Amino acid sequence: MEGNRAHVVVIGGGISGLAAAWYLRQGADERVKVTVLESSPRIGGKLHASEVAGVSVDAGAEAMLARRPEGAELARAVGLGDELVFPGTTSSAIYSRGALHAMPKGQVMGVPADLTELAKSGIISPAGLLRVPLDQILPATLVRTDVSVAAYIRARMGGEIVDRLVEPLLGGVYAGRADLLSLEATMPRVAAVARAERSLLSAARHLVEETPKNAGPVFTTLRGGVGTLPEAVAKASGADVRTGVTVRELRRAGQGWRLVTGPVPRPETVEADAVIVAAPGPAAARLLQDEVPKAAAELARIEYASMAVVTLAYPLSAFPQPPARSGYLVPPVERRPVKAVTFSSVKWPHLARDLVILRCSIGRLGEEHLLQREDAELVSLAIAEMAEVMGARGLPVDSRVTRWGGGLPQYNVGHLDRVARVRAAVAVEPGLAVCGAAYDGIGIPACIGTARTAAARILDQLSQRGEE
Repeated sequence: MEGNRAHVVVIGGGISGLAAAWYLRQGADERVKVTVLESSPRIGGKLHASEVAGVSVDAGAEAMLARRPEGAELARAVGLGDELVFPGTTSSAIYSRGALHAMPKGQVMGVPADLTELAKSGIISPAGLLRVPLDQILPATLVRTDVSVAAYIRARMGGEIVDRLVEPLLGGVYAGRADLLSLEATMPRVAAVARAERSLLSAARHLVEETPKNAGPVFTTLRGGVGTLPEAVAKASGADVRTGVTVRELRRAGQGWRLVTGPVPRPETVEADAVIVAAPGPAAARLLQDEVPKAAAELARIEYASMAVVTLAYPLSAFPQPPARSGYLVPPVERRPVKAVTFSSVKWPHLARDLVILRCSIGRLGEEHLLQREDAELVSLAIAEMAEVMGARGLPVDSRVTRWGGGLPQYNVGHLDRVARVRAAVAVEPGLAVCGAAYDGIGIPACIGTARTAAARILDQLSQRGEE
């Protein structure tokens, strides 16, 4: 305690840690001093925007779900409400067998609900298309425990649906593999119907029908990029935010905690009444291994995928026809280095400015060899992709390569149980909470949701301690 003020340290200055700091301030005002310690030179984690051809473009996450409220609500609360913008279009495509095909209408994360639309898309071969309706006559595929996405959907609808629809959609979110990713954790709506209905096709139809027709835009972003959100949240939190500070040890000290920071030859200590660990899984595991070994062991088992984002800016004249879709996804079976393309200036019209600005995502789990190439080689891969698929001529006027090493946690089979064990182990430690992308979802609103829960836990415990 510093006088009558409790000191809470948040380890990690990504959006989860910064949101936790903001929620702490909202719940306790001046009664709590909050310090955020971030090991890198800047805050924000995977939310970061910088200029390409004079336009501020996100280098990491470039949108947040508008239908889940936490992200937009936080943006409004920290003064960015007027900066929220919505997509010009969300129509996308799948690159399959040498051509772009419009994403079929009536699908849930790649699971088709409308066979006519699926056939019209041309993504699936005639044989693959004939396999899908067998789902309606096959015996039930009993799902009593968590299974992989691929195992369940392949059993119901065949391998092509997995390979050419589900894989690219999941790859675009997690950069992972459907044969490893958890059905419960990554496709909870599908998992719920898998336990209750025999036919996946019928279940998908019900899910599509349940979606309100006037639900509004799926995504939103900020005019300057969602990379502008962290700085605004940090400022509004009133926290003491320190960058370039690595926490090397976390130890129990009486009712509170002692953190060891700084270089090994010149260690520094920070005393705290409570700590929120908002670091990625591997870093969180190292910090918790001495005091909460059960949680550390579970966190250490979460695999992370690496990827790179190559941003290119072309003049409009470079394309025979300017892109009209928001982007396209590439199934792994196509064996192309680029796994997804977002036409940012089409999806977000405020970025256009007589340019075509696009982002190419490179790298999935198990494709780390691609990311060992130099930046110039990655740019060349992206340029070749645009030339072959979109007919782009000449060179871009500007480019940027952003690498996210170990940036995406993999929600593999058993993930929800693993997270439950982590939280159970942390729950018995007073003045300790965890939050971040490793737990309940990797999207911005999900991360902010974990931050709110962590802050509420700490404020509740500090309040109880003050009443003793």
